Amino acid sequence: MSSIFSKSIINSISKQVAYNLRIIFGNRFVYFLGASLAFYLLVTIISVFNTESVTISNVYSLLIFPGLLFIFFPTIFGVQNDADARILEIIFGIPNYRYKIYLMRLFIILIIQWVYLIILTSVSGFLLVDVPVFEMATRLLVPIVFFGMAGFAFSTIVRNGSGTVVVLIIFGLIFWILSGILKTSRWNVFLNPYSQPDSMSELVWATVIRHNQNIYLTASVVMLLWGILNLQKREKFMK
Repeated sequence: MSSIFSKSIINSISKQVAYNLRIIFGNRFVYFLGASLAFYLLVTIISVFNTESVTISNVYSLLIFPGLLFIFFPTIFGVQNDADARILEIIFGIPNYRYKIYLMRLFIILIIQWVYLIILTSVSGFLLVDVPVFEMATRLLVPIVFFGMAGFAFSTIVRNGSGTVVVLIIFGLIFWILSGILKTSRWNVFLNPYSQPDSMSELVWATVIRHNQNIYLTASVVMLLWGILNLQKREKFMK
């Protein structure tokens, strides 16, 4: 009996995951994935002919933009995709169901994002320079997840994917401009953990990196909670 019950649960979960994967990565996701891979391949091919000057720091910087493109569609267009598929009424019609659905989707997105980064990092390690694959992929998740959660939060306010993209581009440009000012500060979201300044000891640098990651992991949670709280305003989404 317990075996049948366990199989039923596993079957139900697998069906839910499969269905949500179709929603998450449907429609225009292929364009974001294509842009991500095209950018990565273009820069990698250029770098292959000049591998002597490529460092681990360069690989980290190379992988941020493809990672951002990959996560943008599922986090930014989630609410709009549900509206277009006419299932928003169902999701909002069952008490607390929307929170479970979107939390599950975001968890799935993060797992797939991590796997995607591992693949790109592995390819870079093979073609360019030896890199700590799992460590780098995990470190890359910090800024990428932050912008992904920011995209989710903004999408619950704007309620339109294209409009959210514009808002997030402005948001990202502000952080990009600030990164030039902040440079090696722990507040720099684009801080490269593999680009240690000559004037800074390893111990101090490790502390800066740890604080930086803690700050933006916390900020990611705040953005997630902000988006979840915005989902309470049912009438705003059902108009």
